[in-house]
Amino acid sequence: MRFLTTFICAVGISFTFMAHAAKVESYLPQHDYQSNIIKPEQLLGFGLGERHVRHDQLVRYMELVAEQSDRVLLTDIGYTQEMRRQILVTITHPDNQQRLPELLAKKDKGQDKNDPLVVWLGYSVHGDEITGSNASLAIAYYLAASKDADVQQLLKDTVIVLEPSLNPDGMDRFTTWVNTHRGSTPNPDPNHIEHHQDWRTGRTNHFGFDMNRDWLLLSQRETQNRMRYYHQYQPHVLGDYHEMGANSTYFFQPGIPTRTHPLTPKRNTELTQLIATFHAAALNKEDRLYYSQESFDDFYYGKGSTYPDINGGIGILFEQASSRGFQQDSINGLLTFEYGIKNHVLTSISTIEGAWKNQEQFKDYRKKFYQDAVKAAENAKFSGYLISEANDTQRLHYFLDKLQQHQIEVYPLKKDFKDDGKVFAKESSFYVPLAQKQYRVIEALFGQGTNFQDNTFYDVSGWTMPLAMDLNFHKVTRSRGLSVAEQTWQAQPQKLQPISNNAYAYAFEWHHLKSPKLMNQLLANGFKARVATKSFSSNINGKSKAFKAGTIVLPAELQTQGTGWRKLLAQHSQQLGIEIFSLDTGLTIDGIDLGSSSMIPVNPVKVLMVGGKGSSQYEVADILFYLDDMMGIPVTVVEQARLSRIDFDDYTHVLLVDGGYSSLSKNVVSNLKTWVRSGGVIFGQKRATRWLAKNEILKAEFVSAEKLSDLFDTEGLTYKDKEKLSARKRIAGAIYESKLDVSHPLAYGFGDSQLPLFRNSTVILEQAKVPFISVANYTEKPLMSGYSDTNLVNQIANNPAVIAHNVGGGRVVATTDVLSFRGYWIGSARLLSNTLFFSKAFSASAN
Repeated sequence: MRFLTTFICAVGISFTFMAHAAKVESYLPQHDYQSNIIKPEQLLGFGLGERHVRHDQLVRYMELVAEQSDRVLLTDIGYTQEMRRQILVTITHPDNQQRLPELLAKKDKGQDKNDPLVVWLGYSVHGDEITGSNASLAIAYYLAASKDADVQQLLKDTVIVLEPSLNPDGMDRFTTWVNTHRGSTPNPDPNHIEHHQDWRTGRTNHFGFDMNRDWLLLSQRETQNRMRYYHQYQPHVLGDYHEMGANSTYFFQPGIPTRTHPLTPKRNTELTQLIATFHAAALNKEDRLYYSQESFDDFYYGKGSTYPDINGGIGILFEQASSRGFQQDSINGLLTFEYGIKNHVLTSISTIEGAWKNQEQFKDYRKKFYQDAVKAAENAKFSGYLISEANDTQRLHYFLDKLQQHQIEVYPLKKDFKDDGKVFAKESSFYVPLAQKQYRVIEALFGQGTNFQDNTFYDVSGWTMPLAMDLNFHKVTRSRGLSVAEQTWQAQPQKLQPISNNAYAYAFEWHHLKSPKLMNQLLANGFKARVATKSFSSNINGKSKAFKAGTIVLPAELQTQGTGWRKLLAQHSQQLGIEIFSLDTGLTIDGIDLGSSSMIPVNPVKVLMVGGKGSSQYEVADILFYLDDMMGIPVTVVEQARLSRIDFDDYTHVLLVDGGYSSLSKNVVSNLKTWVRSGGVIFGQKRATRWLAKNEILKAEFVSAEKLSDLFDTEGLTYKDKEKLSARKRIAGAIYESKLDVSHPLAYGFGDSQLPLFRNSTVILEQAKVPFISVANYTEKPLMSGYSDTNLVNQIANNPAVIAHNVGGGRVVATTDVLSFRGYWIGSARLLSNTLFFSKAFSASAN
């Protein structure tokens, strides 16, 4: 074993850190280990903690251990966007391995008390919090190779699931950065480039998403791949391993009790506290500093440490002070990479042992959890939720698929149902009963709480999924007359009518989720399209069909691609499941004719989005995912530092997300303003709206910081009230109601005027002084879900949420909200695609 070096921190507390990495045994209990199981250093060629392991090395080690040990099973669960393998490593006694399929298959029918406990350890969902993934190497070796009698009994009683890397793409982005910038001689200077990543950090996945926010939302493929297996294993305990600032120590839950979501049973916190005693004992033994009942929260169910809490398990968050490289000076002395790995190894073992030694309590908890869920459903004042969407079945089915991934049962209606004066058509309505196993998950997804015991939130306070998808949903208080199918909903391929081979023109409606994708595909293939800015009716197969404003028309006369264009049109519509209507004449039954000047050309788009230092990587990711992945629209991301070398005339649209743009040169600003006045379209979000206004591109006024501060009475407050006041002054992610001007071209495709919006800032627009430029305004009582102080809610009420107006020959569109938040907010995201295709369909002067 190599030497340990002791450093004395400034406050006089002694910290012990390993100066250099050691053999894997130095991280583990002093057991006898099987000689036939490969050690990490034998594969890697360096000691664990001496360098940052790449994802392919991590996977290869797990493969070899699985080949060598009958305790270990490696399962491929899918691929990331960058085609890296996602794996699970299941470790248990060989007898359990042989009957693992049987054990998993019977879980939905109820677990026998003699069946093994399941412990799931998930490492490094933030790819730059990499001590977890490296710790998984030591844990895999420990469980596969230990000859200790207690370990062997533990494996008989327990199934341990390791997810060595929850974020393979982010892991390799960070590993490459650190291994590129570290020198031969360790440099602990916090200012060294090794510790400071580029704008797109390893924290996020390929698109730039924080995947520790995606467990409930399921927008990213990595999460979707995992979720299938999570519900197969149904873990009793889940460990979620992270890192935090270098000047911290070590954190494990339960955290702050008042910041636990009310859907989480109190017994959950008690069991978390019970297992915390095992973490404390492990860290005490090595004199390592830690804390537990402060910081962080257990509120938002989209995180790895909270999703188990509504699925009959106990989720536990671990946070390790991060060296963000090989080693870094901290207020506690020299913080090394291997020190962090060792901490996570210690608490991985304490999690397994704590769960194992109290297995009956965890098994009993799961059983009672679901029994209590049934009772809670029976005692609720309503029986379930009805979801309906008459026009956009794609958006509706997208939502139903999310519910299905969460193992929520959804039933089609057998006949129309009327409740509270509303009629729910059987063709477009579905019922979610509360009385089912996933009661708490349903309430987590549909709930609209606005009052909480503690109003300080580490993350969002409101995330109601049907609101995010702009779907109608209704609490069923009277189930008499409600008739549902016996079988749950299953997605079925849509059958489309074939298009005519000699039609005068073709049309498709804009209300489908994937209409922008079809539009872009057609424009990219040379199709000439028009958007109807007024409604019309045509004869379709002998029946009158009404087409709303926003309908896309493809006149045959304008198509110049050759004889195969009709076949190509049919192929694209079939692939995306969007009905194409064949129009036999340009003369309509009612409304504008097909040759009307109210049929505005829709032109191909070429989009530039400003990224890089100063721009929010998360909001860039939101828009990039929606446009690129969901809608198939290429987006050119250009860092702020490179804008001076860009010819804006090459682009039709420029998108600005939240961020600071003061570093842009006068020349760049001048070029951008000239480009807009010459016909370009610029979009701004949150603080970018202020920048656009400051540079006289957007004509708007904002509620000042002084006015917002004056809303809060500070008389009589003491220092202990500081945090509470700060919480009141911020909006940590809440849902607000807006009223959309459905006659505006940017509102094409929306079914009604109510539009929920996601807000997480206090940038507030003042009411416009001129007409026609407000696309959406907040309502009189706008708060729909989540927490916002009443003073802020009242200040936001009736003010604009989205504005748009002319700038010379161009257009500017601006909003104070996040239109495509975290990849699941597909309701308001339509405003983005409408900005791309229909900005020249409106004209509104700001003067």
